[in-house]
Amino acid sequence: MIEAFAEPAGDCPLCPRLAAFRAANRNAFPDFINAPVPAFGPPSARLLIVGLAPGLKGANRTGRPFTGDYAGDLLYATLAKFGFARGTYDRRRDDGFALVDCRVTNAVRCVPPENKPTPAEARTCRENFLAAEIAAMTNLRAVVALGQLAHNAALAALGERRAAFPFRHGAVHALARNLILADSYHCSRYNTNTGVLTAAMFEAVFAELKSILRT
Repeated sequence: MIEAFAEPAGDCPLCPRLAAFRAANRNAFPDFINAPVPAFGPPSARLLIVGLAPGLKGANRTGRPFTGDYAGDLLYATLAKFGFARGTYDRRRDDGFALVDCRVTNAVRCVPPENKPTPAEARTCRENFLAAEIAAMTNLRAVVALGQLAHNAALAALGERRAAFPFRHGAVHALARNLILADSYHCSRYNTNTGVLTAAMFEAVFAELKSILRT
């Protein structure tokens, strides 16, 4: 049975700086969603992917995580390749693209200025939403953290000590409750353009997860 989990309200006031930034963006970009971005994919999934926060002109525009920017192009193509998605991804929330046994969320639900949430904002969103979301996913077996900040947020949400599980691309950490945490560099355009992350490196993370989830 899946426990109840509530996404943040569209006018969530918990982080005043992020609320003010949303309000400013509603004036600057009136066609954007400009609200906390809900997770994408079924809560019954065994795989959860955790990013940092919505992109200003990506998920903040479309209202779906990693939708509308390069990071989503790489992420969703990879998920489809390994059977975690079906349909055609078209950078739109209504493109019919669907996740299979997989859910995508962000450690911080609202777009932050300069893509940098403060530690207090990350803690507030984690304590009010990410931890509850993970607890509601009763079939969960694996978490993929996209970047070190997402890694830290996932560990804190799971009640694990950060020092015991250092972030390293390609690492697979065995956690309590028969969960694993897999690390990847974030699939941002900056990381791929600079060679920090290649498509092959990213796909290798999901190939290993696919093998683990078969067992």
